[in-house]
Amino acid sequence: MSKADKLFVNMCRDILHDGFSSEGQIVRARWEDGTPAHTIKKFGIVNRYDLQEEFPALTLRPTAIKSAVDEMLWIWQKKSNNIKDLNSHIWDEWADEDGSIGKAYGYQLGVKYKFPHGEMDQVDNVLWQLKNTPYSRRIMTNIYKFDDLMEMGLEPCAYSMTFNVTGNRLNGILNQRSQDILAANNWNVVQYSVLIHMMAQVSGLKPGELVHVISDAHIYDRHVDIISEMIERPQYPAPKFILNPEVKNFYDFTTDDIRVEDYQKNPQIKNIPIAV
Repeated sequence: MSKADKLFVNMCRDILHDGFSSEGQIVRARWEDGTPAHTIKKFGIVNRYDLQEEFPALTLRPTAIKSAVDEMLWIWQKKSNNIKDLNSHIWDEWADEDGSIGKAYGYQLGVKYKFPHGEMDQVDNVLWQLKNTPYSRRIMTNIYKFDDLMEMGLEPCAYSMTFNVTGNRLNGILNQRSQDILAANNWNVVQYSVLIHMMAQVSGLKPGELVHVISDAHIYDRHVDIISEMIERPQYPAPKFILNPEVKNFYDFTTDDIRVEDYQKNPQIKNIPIAV
């Protein structure tokens, strides 16, 4: 059975049984009808995924893997902040009339900085270091830029990635300030697992471990029954992930270069209410 499923089930049970409820507190998020969107949360969740063991896509419900990767490439490869460059509509409500989400996400990864080895953006710096100084302990990105926060459509949730090479394996730590467990947990896990696969391949390395650190891991009140049903579903073996071995340049990857085989999964959960 999928280790990602087991990890997800244990995390959700921990939150539901021992989490803190925001009932009675003032909360920012609202449901579509204007009702306060309360949560049950745990602070400081750390999940580890060994990408040599399996590809951590949930089988409890299907993750739209290609759509998740398309968003990841929109941020990391296109370095775009315009939803017109994205093939899904998940960012529509945070965009202005021109399609921009402001100085957020991809915009920040495209800003150039001066490094000892030249002027480049954060992604190119990671790629340069993985090829030239792979055992550096300074291979990282950060898109939570305080002086630009007021010009962002949404402050970044997943804001920092630290890469670390151990032997011939590329590991990564994803830091996330906040996460809606039902809507986004496996979406982000899949995205950054694929990113590690891609970065490893173009750097002559093998994918290692993804460590996902979530400061505020929460389940919304209107998601409790959905989660409770979901974690009792049958679990299946993890799917097989295949990345086109011919691609040697990170900027050449497309969603057509990923293939997922033997993905047994439960039915999709439809009409999930989203708090904003």
